[in-house]
Amino acid sequence: MTSIARLLTALRQLSLRRWATATFRSLAVPNYRLWAIGALVSNIGTWMQRTAQDWIVLTQLTDHSATAVGIVMSLQFGPPILLLPLSGWAADHLDRRKLLIATQSAMALLALGLGLLTVTHVVTLAQVYVFAFGLGCVAAFDSPVRQTFVAELVGDGDLPNAVALNSTSFNAARMVGPAVAGVMIAGICTGWVFLANAVSFIAVIVSLLLLRVDLLHPVVRAEGARSGLSDGFRYIRGRPDLLAVLVMMFLIATYGLNFPIFIATMAVTVFHADAHQYGLLTSLMAVGSVIGALLAAGRARPRIGLLIGAAAAFGVGCAIAALMPTMGLFGVFLVAVGVAAQTFTTSTNSLVQLATEPAMRGRVMAILFAIILGCTPLGAPLVGWVADAWGPRWALAVAAASGIAAAAVGLRHLAQRRAAPLRA
Repeated sequence: MTSIARLLTALRQLSLRRWATATFRSLAVPNYRLWAIGALVSNIGTWMQRTAQDWIVLTQLTDHSATAVGIVMSLQFGPPILLLPLSGWAADHLDRRKLLIATQSAMALLALGLGLLTVTHVVTLAQVYVFAFGLGCVAAFDSPVRQTFVAELVGDGDLPNAVALNSTSFNAARMVGPAVAGVMIAGICTGWVFLANAVSFIAVIVSLLLLRVDLLHPVVRAEGARSGLSDGFRYIRGRPDLLAVLVMMFLIATYGLNFPIFIATMAVTVFHADAHQYGLLTSLMAVGSVIGALLAAGRARPRIGLLIGAAAAFGVGCAIAALMPTMGLFGVFLVAVGVAAQTFTTSTNSLVQLATEPAMRGRVMAILFAIILGCTPLGAPLVGWVADAWGPRWALAVAAASGIAAAAVGLRHLAQRRAAPLRA
């Protein structure tokens, strides 16, 4: 029996090593490893600021107005749609490393400005609106470039793994950042959270400056100054698979990814939580997101069937979370929702990049992130209004409906694709 036990232990250890090697293989690339360290520090600061921004609007600058939080989200995540022609062109034509240095520096300055206004006790709701819009304008350029830059760090062979590890880093920071922000808000003040975020950008800027340019994987640049966004839309129109995936993302991003509204309103108006408990709920959501990202990192190339299952699970998870009577049970189902949401978004990112020609990748990814970041504000005021008028549980019901609708779109595409050979 002892020999059998030792054999089983050895097999488990071997399996674990193989899993770790496959899941974290992109970290063996020096440039990616350097980038990942800087990005993790910066991501923690970003989530600290997001938590503090929602909290100060909801509890200090308004009388628990979910609509105001929705407006902030609209201003912060709306510019990717407005600036889509410029951001897509920049991602495919300009040096991505230098562009990232510029965007990260601009975000640091915006966080510094908002922090100084807050610690001096002169911040107003209108000023928060202005800074949210400015951050959204910078993010419109930063997001598609940051995602497509991963291919330059690791190449297409490890692209799905690197994208998933990026999501793991982002959501690991989502576990730490809100909790730290909650402690700082309760113990010091909200303004110091914004200042801490400004300092955190130094890490990612330094990592970009230290990258070995000669080790980057060359990418095909778009040719011609007029090679613009219209080419990206024409390309997608001729690709039914990409079109179906983007429609699915539109539904979930517009009505389902409004977690600051869902979590903040459930915490404050339903469970009467304080800042620390609110940060804990946000961190629980991030636990599920990290699990979903790690699962995605261990997979091969994602398929649309995975997206359909993740969208359906997201819808069902939101519906069950809306019915939970206690904050503890609500937090448990937030973990499940986080797994489903992260599986869907991470797999969509990888699938779209790998299915797109390299010369078109920047513009197609700009369209994808305009949907992810820009369409959420389209639904945020509506979801905020539903939360104010009928309660946050009904707002979560809207998110549940978006997941089921997205799954239906994916199933329709699969049915059409399978019927096409028969018609032919």
